[in-house]
Amino acid sequence: MTIRVEKKGAVTVVTIDRPEARNAVNPEMADALFRAFIDFDRDDEARVAILTGVPGAFCAGFDLKAAASGGLGDSWFADHDLDAGFDGSNDRPRKGPMGPTRLTLSKPVIAAVSGPAVAGGMELALWCDMRVLERSAYMGVYCRRWGVPLIDGGTVRLPRIVGHGRAMDLILTGRKVEAEECLSIGLANRLCDDGAALETALELANELARFPQGCMRADRMSAIRQWSLDIEPALVKEWNSAAVFESEGVTGAARFSSGKGRGGDFGEI
Repeated sequence: MTIRVEKKGAVTVVTIDRPEARNAVNPEMADALFRAFIDFDRDDEARVAILTGVPGAFCAGFDLKAAASGGLGDSWFADHDLDAGFDGSNDRPRKGPMGPTRLTLSKPVIAAVSGPAVAGGMELALWCDMRVLERSAYMGVYCRRWGVPLIDGGTVRLPRIVGHGRAMDLILTGRKVEAEECLSIGLANRLCDDGAALETALELANELARFPQGCMRADRMSAIRQWSLDIEPALVKEWNSAAVFESEGVTGAARFSSGKGRGGDFGEI
């Protein structure tokens, strides 16, 4: 089994398990990843997901051996084609070359990165909301060397995460980006010791799972959707979250008034 799905309470862990190929993703694995995250998003009990690889590699990208062997015909390109009407809706989900990369999920996903997250593997990590990197982990547009373009969100998400100038550096050079640099430019949200990526991501995921979910998801989606909007319509979209304030915020305010959370203590929220 090259894709494993485990449920740890409110957290779903999706693991790429193909160590002999440094977790490179072939078309069958991309389909399995796609289905795993569709199932996660539709699971009422699941609150946060983690995407990781077996220790030593997050993902070395798309399986170029599958491409070189003629495994990608006209039907593969047709299956992944996007028309002008694509809006990311999950009621008619579209699969990306790496699997889930065209989904806009309603819940957060954390990447737990060990070893390389390069080429399409970097695009998978960029698709996630947050990235936890081990200190020896690294990223890079390694497909630059082989004439394979970023066609799974890399040229869209990378500039939005690190800014245009830094993104152009990484995209054009294809150079290796060590974990410390990833942290300094915003590619990584957390660094941890080698071998601790999944454990650290689980701690973070369980922290997110404790919060009132309607509020967190509304804030997350507003931040995602505002990119294509001018400030005024973005503010209108954000105001839609007022409905969540009525359903969750009022009871939360009552808990605060009763003494919870004073001094920034989130221990009993």
